[in-house]
Amino acid sequence: MSILRKGTMIDCSRNAVMRPETVKLWIDLSAAMGYNALMLYTEDTYEIPGEPYFGYGRGRYSVQEVRELDDYAAAHGVELIPCIQTLAHLNTLKRWPAYEPHFDIDDVLLAGDEAVYALIEKMFDTVTACFRTRTVHIGMDEAHHMCRGRYYDQHGDADRAQVLLEHLNRVAEIGKKHGVRLCMWSDMFFRLACGGEYYAKDAQIDRSVSALIPENIELVYWDYYHSEKSHYDAMFTAHETLKSGTWFAGGLWTWTGFAPHNAFSIRVTRAALASCREAEIKNIFLTLWGDNGGECSRFALLPAMFYASQVMNGETEESAISGKFFEHFGVKWEDFMLLDLPGTANDNDFTNAEKYLLYQDPFFGLCESLRDGGENARYAACAERLRGVTSRGEFAPLFETMVALCDVLAIKAELCEKTRRAYKTGGEPLQAVLRDYRELEARLEVFYQAFCVQWDWENKPFGFEVQDVRLGGLMRRVRHCREMLEKYAAGECSRIEELEQPLLDLKGNGETLSHTPEWFNPWSEIVSAGII
Repeated sequence: MSILRKGTMIDCSRNAVMRPETVKLWIDLSAAMGYNALMLYTEDTYEIPGEPYFGYGRGRYSVQEVRELDDYAAAHGVELIPCIQTLAHLNTLKRWPAYEPHFDIDDVLLAGDEAVYALIEKMFDTVTACFRTRTVHIGMDEAHHMCRGRYYDQHGDADRAQVLLEHLNRVAEIGKKHGVRLCMWSDMFFRLACGGEYYAKDAQIDRSVSALIPENIELVYWDYYHSEKSHYDAMFTAHETLKSGTWFAGGLWTWTGFAPHNAFSIRVTRAALASCREAEIKNIFLTLWGDNGGECSRFALLPAMFYASQVMNGETEESAISGKFFEHFGVKWEDFMLLDLPGTANDNDFTNAEKYLLYQDPFFGLCESLRDGGENARYAACAERLRGVTSRGEFAPLFETMVALCDVLAIKAELCEKTRRAYKTGGEPLQAVLRDYRELEARLEVFYQAFCVQWDWENKPFGFEVQDVRLGGLMRRVRHCREMLEKYAAGECSRIEELEQPLLDLKGNGETLSHTPEWFNPWSEIVSAGII
C-alpha cells in the first residue's frame, strides 16, 4: 500500500489524559512499528492562553508540554497532529458560565455566533503555535441536534445542511488565515442527507453540497464496526461523490470498559485495510477512544495496532505477524491477546460484561437480563490464564489489573442472582452469600490498587477522581448490602425492599428493540435506575 500517513489517534478527552512521558513511549513504539503520524484528540484538554476555564481541572496539556511532544515526535519521524473540536463534543466546556452562551444545544456550538468564531480563532492560535504540522483535524462529528436549540430561538427553522456548510466555511477561512489544511469527520454530511444515518452506502447527497465544501478541507470516513470489505468499498464510493482524497479512521477498541478488544479490532481492520488498498487511500488512522471514563489502557491494544502496521507494510499472514510481536514487545502475542478475555468472557466476539457486571447493584441488578449464566466460573478461569503469563515486561500493570478484575468478577458476576436466591431460602445459602460478600470486599480493594497503578503509569491524575467515585461507591454499596443481609439473617429486619422487587428485562422485557447492544457502557445507567 502506498500510504502517505500511517497513524494512530489517542483520545485525551474522556478523563484519561496520557502523561507526556507516556506519549513519548507511545511515539517510540509507534515509530518502531512503522507509523509516521499521531493525532492527539483534545476537545478542551489543551491550554489556550487567556482562557483559564478552557480545560480547567481536566489535566489539559500546557503549551510547553505540547511543544516538547511535538519536538520529540519530529525527532522520531512522527508527525504530531492536533485533533480539536469546532462544532460538537464540547460538553465539559459548557458547564462553565463563561462558555454557556457559546452553545446551541447539548454539546453543540452555536453556528453563526461571532463569539464562537473568536473562540475558534484562539484554538487555532494555540495549535498552530505549538505544532509544526500544517494539518489540523477540526472534528465536527455527531452534532445531531444542531440548529434545534438556541439557534432555533434566534433564527427559526433553517436548512441544517446549509448552516453546517456556512459554519464549515467560516472555520475553513480561519484555517486558511493560519496557513493550515484541515480535515473533518464526514458523518454530518451523511446524517443530514439520510435522516441521521451515517453508514448509508447509497446516500443521495446533493451535488451542490460537494461543490460548497472548502478546498482546504479533507473528509475523514470513520468506521469501527464492520467486518465485510464490501461495506467499506461502498462507503468509499459514496465519499468519492462528495470529495476526492478521503481519509480513513478505523478503530482499536478501547472504549467499552476495562478490557481491550484486540480480536474484534483485527477482524474489522482486516476488512477495512483491504478496501483501503483497492481505493488507494493515502491517509489511514486507527483511533483509540475512551468513552465513559477511559478505563482501558491504550497499550492493551498493541496486538491489533501491530497487526495493522504489518498489513500496511505489506505482511498479511497473521501467523507471521504474531511471530514478530515478541521481538517488538518482549511479550508473546498469544499472552498479550489474553487481555481480551475479561471483555469477551472467553467465548464472544466482544461484550463489556466486565464493566456492567462489575458495577450493577448486588441487590437490584439492572443488567441481569444480559447474563447467560456460568460467569463466575468463566471469570475464575480467565484469572488463572492471565495469572499464568509470567513474561509481561513493562506492561505488567495491564495484566495485574485484569487478573484482579477477573478475581472480583469470579464472585461479583453472579452475586445478584445468588443473593436473591439466598434471600428467599435463608439458612446456610444465606451464610454462604455473606462469605462471598466479605471476600468480594477484599478483592475489590486489590483491584482498586492495581487499577491505580495502571492509571498512574499511563495517565495524568486528573480524571481518576471519577474512578474513585465509581469504585469507591461500589465498594461502599457492597458493604452496605452485606450489612443489610447480616441484619436480615439475624432477624433484625423482616424484609429487604430491593430484593422484593422483580427484575425486568433491560432490553425491553423480552421484546425485540431496534437497538439491542452487544455492550452496555454508561456507568450512570448501569449502577442505578435513580438519578445520578
